[in-house]
Amino acid sequence: MSKIEKVAVVGAGTMGSGIAHAFARSGFEVLLCDVEQRFLDRALESIKTNLAREAAKGKLPSGEIEPALARITPTTDREQLASVQMVVEAAPERFDLKAEIFRSLDRILPADAILATNTSSISITRLAALTQRPSQVIGMHFFNPVPMMALVEVVRGIATSDASFATVEALAIELGKTPVAVNDAPGFVSNRVLMPLINEAAYTVLEGVATPEAVDQVFKLGMAHPMGPLTLADFIGLDVCVDIMRVLQEGFGNPKYAPCPLLVKMVDAGWLGRKSGRGFYSYK
Repeated sequence: MSKIEKVAVVGAGTMGSGIAHAFARSGFEVLLCDVEQRFLDRALESIKTNLAREAAKGKLPSGEIEPALARITPTTDREQLASVQMVVEAAPERFDLKAEIFRSLDRILPADAILATNTSSISITRLAALTQRPSQVIGMHFFNPVPMMALVEVVRGIATSDASFATVEALAIELGKTPVAVNDAPGFVSNRVLMPLINEAAYTVLEGVATPEAVDQVFKLGMAHPMGPLTLADFIGLDVCVDIMRVLQEGFGNPKYAPCPLLVKMVDAGWLGRKSGRGFYSYK
């Protein structure tokens, strides 16, 4: 494959907009695709704000804000992605939704294009099997907030080729990220370790062992974590945490990964964390 210069990001939520931001800031042409124009408008406004914030902190020359924004083309028409060399899918963490997107993109994309997913827990191998290009399907798991966080888990499915892996690894470096090679397994490394920690922290609140504030203080002061696990859960989204725990539970067939009933109840109540204004803490 020739050098990748034009990419697409499917899904313009928090992660998708951050990924588009990172690519555009690094000089790539980006097609940002979502199902409704309002999602795209919101993403572009967020990217503009975040680029300005980087410039204010001296991390980006102010003269690069407008050129970076100009490199992002929003679209609600997935067929427009036929000209790109690579797609990063950043849709919500549901297999049925990602499966529909992967089948569609496999039909639309050029035969040599790479199909990456930002999934935080779903099987790369299972998604790749839905396509005619399993050797070109790979995980590219960014971390939130994408413009600031250095890590990218580069996840090989069972059929991912060495060439695809090398291309995506080099691409992550070009974005200023640090790629870490991981093999396909439920939750990869990051969420296989993090989510049970968050789940157990929720149990300590459910069982009256400690308040959310106390749990977080223990980890900040005792383990030097920059934020406690329940603050982090609110930041990630409690619904996302529950979804990932269920992927781990199904993937490993082990009841120890069942989401804490308190987490499930909070999600049922619409208390999703920072994005809804209430989770373990209030964000008014």
